[in-house]
Amino acid sequence: MRRYQPYDEVSPSAPLRRREAPHGACTLILSWADPLEMTGPGGHARSAAFLAGMHDGAVVTAFAGHQQGIQVDLTPLGVLRLLDRPTATLTNRIAPLDALDEPDLAALPERLAHTPDWAARHALVDATLAGLLDRSRTAPDPEVAHAWTRLTRARGRVAVSTLAEETGWSRRHLLTRFRDQVGLAPTTAGRVLRFREAARLLVADADDPATVADVAAACGFADHSHLVREFRDLAGVTPTGYVREWWAGFPNVQDAVPAPS
Repeated sequence: MRRYQPYDEVSPSAPLRRREAPHGACTLILSWADPLEMTGPGGHARSAAFLAGMHDGAVVTAFAGHQQGIQVDLTPLGVLRLLDRPTATLTNRIAPLDALDEPDLAALPERLAHTPDWAARHALVDATLAGLLDRSRTAPDPEVAHAWTRLTRARGRVAVSTLAEETGWSRRHLLTRFRDQVGLAPTTAGRVLRFREAARLLVADADDPATVADVAAACGFADHSHLVREFRDLAGVTPTGYVREWWAGFPNVQDAVPAPS
C-alpha cells in the first residue's frame, strides 16, 4: 500500500469534474455514498466502490451529491497478491468491487459506513486487506519485483535492456511476465512513472513554480516538446493546462495519511 486518503465532500448542484492522470498505482475506492461517473481508456463506468487497475491514460471523474469514503493506493504487485490473479486483467479497467469475486472486499464499504470514526475505519481496512493477503497463493516473480522496484526508484528512467540484463531474462520474456503481473509493459510503466515525477515537480512549489523546460531536463525528456507530447498522451492535457487545473482549487478533501505499516 502506498497511502490511505479519507475524503468527505459535497457538490450539491453542478457535477464536479476531475482529471485523474495515470500515477503508477492501482486505486481502490471504498465509498459508501453517491457513485462516480468515470470516462477513460476503458470506456465509461459508474460505481461508488471499485478497483482501478494500472492505466496509461487519464480518467475524467464526475459526481453531484455526496462523496465519502477511503481511497487506498496499491502497488500493482500488491494487487496481484490481493486478488490472486494477473494484474493485467485490470489494465485500463475500473472494476466494481462486487465483480472481483472477493466477498470480504465487496462487503467492506457497507461495514465502513457503520464504523463510527476514521481511525476505526482505517483499522478495518487494514484487517481486511491483511486477511486477503494472508490467504493469497500468488506472489510476483522475483525478477519482476526487481524490475518494478528499479523502475519506481529511478522514476521510470531505466532501459528495458538494463532490466533484462539484471534479471537474466530475455527482453521478450521480461516483457511478457512484467506486463502480466504489473499490468503495463516495462516501457509504458516507465513512461507513466517519469510522467508522474514531472507532474509532481510542476506543482511542487506555487511560490516558485518550475518551468516546463527545467522539468523536462530534470526528468530526462529530450526537450520541452517531448514533455508536452507525453502530457498530451498520458494526461490528455498540456503541462500548462495540467498546472492550471491543479491550482484551480478542489473542494476540501482530508489530507492524505500514510498507510499503517
